[in-house]
Amino acid sequence: MSVKIVVGTQFGDEGKGKIVDYLAGEADMAVRFQGGDNAGHTVINDCGIFKLHLIPCGVFNESCTCLIGTGTVVNPDVLIEEIDTLKQHGISVENLRISDKAQIIMPYHILMDEGMEKSGGIGTTKRGIGQAYASKFLRKNLRFEDLLKPETWQNKLREYISFINVQLRYFGIPEESEKKLMLKMRAWSDSLSPMVCDGFSLLHSFIDEDKLVLFEGQLGVMRDIDLGTYPYVTSSNPVAAYAAVSGGFPVSKIKEICGVAKAFTSAVGDGPFPTEMKESESTLLQGSGENPDDEYGARTGRRRRIGWLDIPMLKYAHKVNGFTELALTKLDKMDALKIIKICIGYTLDGLAINGLPDTDSLYHVVPVYKEFMGWQSPTTECKTFDELPENAKNYIEFIERQVGVPIHYIGNGPKRDKIIRHVVGL
Repeated sequence: MSVKIVVGTQFGDEGKGKIVDYLAGEADMAVRFQGGDNAGHTVINDCGIFKLHLIPCGVFNESCTCLIGTGTVVNPDVLIEEIDTLKQHGISVENLRISDKAQIIMPYHILMDEGMEKSGGIGTTKRGIGQAYASKFLRKNLRFEDLLKPETWQNKLREYISFINVQLRYFGIPEESEKKLMLKMRAWSDSLSPMVCDGFSLLHSFIDEDKLVLFEGQLGVMRDIDLGTYPYVTSSNPVAAYAAVSGGFPVSKIKEICGVAKAFTSAVGDGPFPTEMKESESTLLQGSGENPDDEYGARTGRRRRIGWLDIPMLKYAHKVNGFTELALTKLDKMDALKIIKICIGYTLDGLAINGLPDTDSLYHVVPVYKEFMGWQSPTTECKTFDELPENAKNYIEFIERQVGVPIHYIGNGPKRDKIIRHVVGL
């Protein structure tokens, strides 16, 4: 086996951190292949509770090389803080590497993000993610390779500073100091340069040796800049194919694609959400926010919107990614429900529609639901699929048949060991 990719099938927050942490126990390399620190992957294992925003969740396997890949945008201050947190918990980062071609989020990207938000943005985490990607495509950004060459970053900053300050003035933000930015780059270089590597060559060395390389996506397909509910999307491509694009390897090397789906649906922020429940209906699934697996954003702490599982969305995600398997997480959160609904289709203007419509139409679709009797018994102590309540097994098997992909992993609790391997499938 060479390459396995783990991606989200919904709006993000599906539990990818838990699945990657679990799978990384057998991986030789784990790669975070897109996005920045605008979302978090929660991992709960014997080492403690962690919310990782940049470092791949494979970091808890000491024999696994972790690469922050070329397709990412990275705030070095956040990365240094994350490294320090892991070290404080006794977690080694000796095998952590940063692709030399990963993009740097500069302080002015965050300022511009905040300025755009105030002027009527769509609602972001204000962490400079979109602005850094914009600078990347304008060819006016710094990459981690620049940290290795002081003369290079000095020349580039002198070239960019007037362009940057014009944008800051537009938002009414004080101009950036060239000297201040130079000092910041020096501090980052001193701290992170030993981790910067030729990511392309490192990745290919593992692929060529047929080692297991695990790619970790951030967010989910419905937040993809091209294929999601635009404009309520992120600034990158959290789909399986982008792992190959940003990694620079042929798609033929991809052997498995694992789609992670929550047993219900959640979303943070604005945008259409056809199966969204009323707040009074979602209490049991929401949680109070006191527990690490309650439905509050790992990065923002914002209360997530909650809805029933959406089969058209999962089918769409499968068409985009081509899943070989699914991981269904947070089944235990549904243990107390009397009635469970699954959306199996939509109607629009009274007519049944196929597939997923455009963003504007998605606001107006009416979900068609199939109801299931809940199992109303705890699943957290179940070790095998056969031990699950009959109604829970019916629920899982229905999802498999509808999407056409076997569910190989079932999450029935927040900790790493709360995963049921289900190898029979379809």
